[in-house]
Parts: sequence; C-alpha cells; structure tokens
Amino acid sequence: MKPELLYLCYATALTGVLWVPYVLERVLTRGVISAVGYEEQPKPQSKWAQRLMKAHGNAVENLVVFATLILLANAMGVSNAIVATASMLYFWARLVHAVTYTLGIPWIRTLAFLTGFAAQAMVAVQLLLH
Repeated sequence: MKPELLYLCYATALTGVLWVPYVLERVLTRGVISAVGYEEQPKPQSKWAQRLMKAHGNAVENLVVFATLILLANAMGVSNAIVATASMLYFWARLVHAVTYTLGIPWIRTLAFLTGFAAQAMVAVQLLLH
C-alpha cells in the first residue's frame, strides 16, 4: 500500500474513534437512558469531553479535504516523497490536535491544526503541478 493511502487509513480510523471517549463520558455523567434520549436540560459534560467533541468535528471537516486530495492523487498517479511525507505529517498533526484540544493546550493545538493544513496544501500543490 502506498504511504499516502496508509496514512489516509490511519487518519480515517483516528477520526472514526474520536467519539468513543466523549460518548462514554456522557453515559457515565448522565446515565444510559439520558445519554441516548433527548432531555431538554441534560447534565453538562465535562470540559474535556466538550473539547474532544469539538476536536472530533474539526477532524471530520478536515478529513473531507485530506481524503479528497489523497484520493485524487491516487487516481491521477501522483505519488512521490512530498505526498507521502505530507500524508504522514497530516496524520500526526491531527493526532496531536485531538490530544491537545482535549487537554486544553491552545498554542500546540493551533500549531497542530496549521501543520495539518500545511500538509493538505502540500498535496494540493503536487496535484496542481501535475
């Protein structure tokens, strides 16, 4: 498997499991019945769970762009060291983003987000130069 497809798989899997901790926290905080229902005034979740939910939403939004770029690169036969490196960079940046967002570490979170964006831009440039 090409490195960029492998890292797309990793990024997708990461994004796919980010919901688990905050949903488990919701069940522990509210109970099963309340967690799966639609209470008008549910108990608030902890701050870390609220931040992880936002990080998850951000990961989904960015995965749409990253996956599209990587799949386009694959379809166009654009596979080189820059695309592979950008893919690896994107995955690790998104992992750091999720962890630091959850822990409430703003500067590293922002740097990780910008690194992920730069990785997307690197792939986009390779496509446009092709």
